[in-house]
Amino acid sequence: MSKHPRSTFYGRYGKRLFDAYVATLLLIVAAPIMLAVAGLVAVFLGRPVLFKQKRPGKHGRIFTMYKFRTMTDARDANGELLPDDQRLTKFGKFLRASSLDELPELINIVRGDMSLIGPRPLLVSYLPKYSEYQARRHETLPGITGWAQVNGRNGVPWDERLAMDVWYVDHCSFSFDLWILWKTVETVVRRDGIAAEGHATMPAFGEESPSTTSRAA
Repeated sequence: MSKHPRSTFYGRYGKRLFDAYVATLLLIVAAPIMLAVAGLVAVFLGRPVLFKQKRPGKHGRIFTMYKFRTMTDARDANGELLPDDQRLTKFGKFLRASSLDELPELINIVRGDMSLIGPRPLLVSYLPKYSEYQARRHETLPGITGWAQVNGRNGVPWDERLAMDVWYVDHCSFSFDLWILWKTVETVVRRDGIAAEGHATMPAFGEESPSTTSRAA
């Protein structure tokens, strides 16, 4: 009988060591790029340059996730944020398509909130909506990229996306993580699955229409 991934050395210790080493190295290498992106965000989208939001991590523990802003704060006459497609600028679309908006999440990895590879950290409001099976996605640290992200990203229906997250939890290994990293590079270059069909980003879990403030991806 094969061991469960979390009982292996990589699952218990190696994954975290790999994450910390690679994320620290990437932060050093990407520092000039991050400074340049921060400056451009300040010019084209305004301040603050970082998008901060509470997300559930491993075992549902709440942490603050960091990304570069890709949307404006444009509001309607009632002071409510406009829909995503009206706040997402061309520059913001470029950041999302190139995944440059994800670079600040390297800080979350160094802090131990996230992993390089794992289910994407979604919204806190989704927690009570998951089935018992879907909730198993929180048995591991959330990732910058993951099995679902290299298999359609935001273009995949929610049920399939969450099922892939759980599948990853049960099949995590060092070689599998390296393969996902490689496929992530291909996905970013091809700009696949940036948004669900008919939506600027991704419709909210359990809803037919897009959420105006979801930023769920």
